[in-house]
Amino acid sequence: MRSSIRTYAAVMIELPPWAKVSEWRREHIARVTTMLDDWARVLAIPPDEARAWHDAGKWHDVLRDADPDELATLMNNGALPPPLWHGPAAAERLRRDGERRRSVLEAIAWHTVGHPDWDRVGRALYMADYLDPGRDFAREERAHLAAAVPTNFEGTFWDVVRHRLIWALRQGHALHPQTVAMWNTHR
Repeated sequence: MRSSIRTYAAVMIELPPWAKVSEWRREHIARVTTMLDDWARVLAIPPDEARAWHDAGKWHDVLRDADPDELATLMNNGALPPPLWHGPAAAERLRRDGERRRSVLEAIAWHTVGHPDWDRVGRALYMADYLDPGRDFAREERAHLAAAVPTNFEGTFWDVVRHRLIWALRQGHALHPQTVAMWNTHR
């Protein structure tokens, strides 16, 4: 499953015309979406769910580089700090544009903090976003985790959650209550 960054970045992903993303972010979206597509194929995910994985990957960061004032007009959740608004704002914009798949919208809305009620769409996106091979930290460890997804989806998900929790605590970040609630469903 270990693919080069060039392979993941070479895939062009068509984004909505209202997307606000830098070139690096566009490449990140392409790598995440390609990783999700690869996992779905290897895991033989049913076509409708595989499409949901693809769309969640394609849309998860479409407003990542938008102005906070623009994001604020789409927000209905005051519990998140502004750096995390892009997920809920993108989900709301997609909902307004007609997207109705709850699992896709929840995956996008909560991909930065997690959600205790996620199905595989949210879990897959959470992992792919963190395991993007274009990110500069812990490359070898994250590549190992990405390779494990097709043989141990659930176990790898919880490993990724644990890694993200440890990283947040080491950085001195407060844990979002929803992240803690998600972790507590595993205990």
